[in-house]
Amino acid sequence: MRLAIDASRTTVARITGTERYALEMIRVLIRLNTRLDITLYFRDAPPPEHFPSSPHVQHKVIPFRRAWTHVRFSAALWADRPDVTWIPAHTLPFVMLGTAAVTVHDLGYRYFPQTHPTNQRRYLDWTTRHSARRAQLVLADSRATADDLHTFYGTAARKIAVIYPGVDAPFIGDTEVIRQKYGLPQRYFIFIGTLQPRKNIARLVHAYARYRAAKPHNPAALVLAGAQGWLYDPSWIDGVDGIHVTGFVEDADKGALYAGALALVFPSLYEGFGFPVLEAMHCHTPVLCSRTSSLPELAGDAALLVDPLNIDEIAEGMARLDADSRLREALRRKGAEQVKAFTWERAAAQALTAFEALES
Repeated sequence: MRLAIDASRTTVARITGTERYALEMIRVLIRLNTRLDITLYFRDAPPPEHFPSSPHVQHKVIPFRRAWTHVRFSAALWADRPDVTWIPAHTLPFVMLGTAAVTVHDLGYRYFPQTHPTNQRRYLDWTTRHSARRAQLVLADSRATADDLHTFYGTAARKIAVIYPGVDAPFIGDTEVIRQKYGLPQRYFIFIGTLQPRKNIARLVHAYARYRAAKPHNPAALVLAGAQGWLYDPSWIDGVDGIHVTGFVEDADKGALYAGALALVFPSLYEGFGFPVLEAMHCHTPVLCSRTSSLPELAGDAALLVDPLNIDEIAEGMARLDADSRLREALRRKGAEQVKAFTWERAAAQALTAFEALES
């Protein structure tokens, strides 16, 4: 069986969630595979050490400036005629032959259309709808995403495989050095992610202000760690003391930021798969997160779950985490166990089995 994989996202300059997923899944697939002949297609040549070597894998670099997926990659697939083509993001070529597999990470744009630029939202809806209909196999990052595919696009359950991505333990450097690097106080809550409306930053800040008002003596700070995203509004933090905005954080610093925090606060409105929740658990950091979308699946009973629309509930959760050391310790212990279920080896093995089943 010949498997073609779109590996174009693995060579971008700044790795985010989707790019990390593609990179790690492909790396482990190569290590596990013994039966498939795999061709990786790139827009830009990958560094030599990017992927493990294998006699079952070949690379094809096909440069093209625009519409790479729908023009250049599509043409290459027509010429090569693989048995199965897998796209680790949501966009299949509009014209292609053969059996297709696609990963759909989330449908947040259907719930919160106002948090996306209009053209981007239309493109996401159009391409995801097409991909879910055209593919013979749809990998969903969570049960929540699988349910959304059925609700919004009528995707049949028989062709959806829920495969949770892996989550690597972040490197934990010197917490004191990193704290000083970003000018942070000793005690702080942390949010890590892109600062955009879908992440519920405005309500988180309001909740933090209420927590702070209820604890005037030695309140913990709130660290917002991440780049400013679409529709970021500086007024979200106006007039609220104790907030530190770091800007984009390098991967090498994240582990120490998690480990030094009182807790991760992640009341996101929607997540197809919330990497920060599990990264924090790897770092033995207590977690507060939403009880909506995929987050309850990931957190289980190892996090304090809140209604992301209820500012008082978020504030009360922060106050509990600050005051109750036994609660924090219990969440650390449960989190360390919960996160063991999310490995790239398990995810890649499940994907490999699903691809091989398409042959039958």
